[in-house]
Amino acid sequence: MAANRSPAPLVAANSTRPRSNIEEAAVEDYSGELRRKKRIKYLLYAVAFVIFQTGIIVLFTQTIMKIRTPRFRMVSATFDNFTVGTPSSPSFDLNMNAQLGVKNTNFGNFRYPSTTMYLYYRGSQVGEALIPKANVGWRTTRKFGVVVKLSSANLTSNSQVLADDINAGVLPITSQSDLRGKVRLTFIFKKKKSSKMNCTMDVFTATQQLSNISCK
Repeated sequence: MAANRSPAPLVAANSTRPRSNIEEAAVEDYSGELRRKKRIKYLLYAVAFVIFQTGIIVLFTQTIMKIRTPRFRMVSATFDNFTVGTPSSPSFDLNMNAQLGVKNTNFGNFRYPSTTMYLYYRGSQVGEALIPKANVGWRTTRKFGVVVKLSSANLTSNSQVLADDINAGVLPITSQSDLRGKVRLTFIFKKKKSSKMNCTMDVFTATQQLSNISCK
């Protein structure tokens, strides 16, 4: 009688072969490499973002937030009651209707209090005018007129110099003033700015015109 044989054990269909140490190390190296690449990518993104933000800030501060000094200038003038003496009796009395301009190139308003403009003939004051307080809008030019009387009554210079100028038909005049105001970029950001006028010009007695205006 044949001996009973035990059936051979069946291998499970879904069994897997255990990984070797080399394979596990390779998998860990691959996972670590992926993590390193992700960290590098995120770091590059962060650096690019910082550079972009820095560029925006620099551009913003150099354009919009940069505060420039407004320009205050004599633009033109006409005359009333134009009276000029002779070389033998030198004198002048002129009513000047001066056209002035304040140019504000900032991205914010320029506000200034009232001040005074002084006019000189060869270093001696011959007239003055009140500049009323005002507000100049951002990136605009405010033009306005003032009336000033120019008179040689209080001249301290040599009358012969005035006689020579009258004989030449040209009276050199200088205008000076100082607008001490504030530029306001936001409701809380303000900065004091002083806009100085220093202009030279010539009054031609024959034509009763102002010409050769030059401002620094």
